[in-house]
Amino acid sequence: MSLPNHILTLSCPDRPGIVHSVSGFLLERGGNILDADQFNDPETGLFFMRVHFSCHRAEYDLHRLRAEFGEFSGQFAMIWQLHDATRKSKVVILVSQHGHCLNDLLYRYHTNHLAIEIPAVISNHKDFYQLAASYNIPFHHLPVTRDSKPQQEARILEIVREVEADLVVLARYMQILSADLCRELNGKAINIHHSFLPSFKGARPYAQAHQRGVKLIGATAHFVTTDLDEGPIIEQDVARIDHSMDTDTLTSIGRDVECMVLARAVKWYCEHRVMPNGGKTVIFQ
Repeated sequence: MSLPNHILTLSCPDRPGIVHSVSGFLLERGGNILDADQFNDPETGLFFMRVHFSCHRAEYDLHRLRAEFGEFSGQFAMIWQLHDATRKSKVVILVSQHGHCLNDLLYRYHTNHLAIEIPAVISNHKDFYQLAASYNIPFHHLPVTRDSKPQQEARILEIVREVEADLVVLARYMQILSADLCRELNGKAINIHHSFLPSFKGARPYAQAHQRGVKLIGATAHFVTTDLDEGPIIEQDVARIDHSMDTDTLTSIGRDVECMVLARAVKWYCEHRVMPNGGKTVIFQ
């Protein structure tokens, strides 16, 4: 019989003895550390830690561990979370009319390359209802106009709450979320876009890049905030291009990069490897 596995993440003001104290807390309760990562940010004076551990004492279930760690954490002013490492995160995906990121996430989910559950796909268009149906995932068509936007967003939030989603992924969802919805989803929504920003805004960014003769194209995955496309960055990547490539080639390469970057961001988030650090993130890979 396998032992219960948990993941503890924490941040707090840095001071001597944190690792020793956390390790001692776990040891006293039958914890065996399987892997651990830590980082001290000298700019902010904060300490970050992620610990994956098993527990040998049956009386220390997740509920009791959380209660006792809550008392323990006060002496360090910790911001912390304790997760069941075997539980799959529930991810709701929002998409519009570009389906490459959606298709990639669904395939990774189906082949267990992403240890997640996808209880809903939401779109303001009908283009991908058959794709979602092929994976037996409920598809919610929620068209939106300027007048209906508040009602549409209210329904999005209702679905997110109904399925108890841990994460919302904007997989090329081409609608600007309202400030209210951004605040409701704070820390649990990820967006993906090309990395040309703030250059080449608006329609056909790859055509604009081609006309300017850019040599690198890429993608950025970041948390959704009220500052459009400026949330804390989780992952980025680039691909080198040259003068021989036309707009269609650039677009194809760019979409491949978007898929890879978004998949990594979702994976790390759902494995509890992403920790906020002001306007930045700490990623324990």
